[in-house]
Amino acid sequence: MGWNDEKIVRLKKLWSEGLTTGEIGKRLGVSKNAVVGKAHRLGLKGRPSPIKRPEKAPAPKKEPVKVFTLTDLSSQTCRWPIGDPKHDDFRFCGKPVAIGKPYCGEHCAMAYVGSGSKSRSEDAA
Repeated sequence: MGWNDEKIVRLKKLWSEGLTTGEIGKRLGVSKNAVVGKAHRLGLKGRPSPIKRPEKAPAPKKEPVKVFTLTDLSSQTCRWPIGDPKHDDFRFCGKPVAIGKPYCGEHCAMAYVGSGSKSRSEDAA
């Protein structure tokens, strides 16, 4: 397969019209790779890829962690300690409490372990 002057003129025209390399190849009777190679050798202006990539969703903004000190807490806020009291980042949970409990639902699940089906005396036997 040779590129004669007529094919080169048609290639340039179809390229400028924005046809895909595959479509240009079909019209000229050559492969799309032949079209890409010749366009490159001719120095034709590149075009954006026809492959549509999904746009990346922006990363969700992280809410700054509210530091609850003992004086910030009320009977309606979770008093679950987070971290080591010796460190500056020590704080309390501060989420709304479960009704009748000093902790939020998440921390109640950790604090209150139900008695299993066996009693302690049965475990010892």
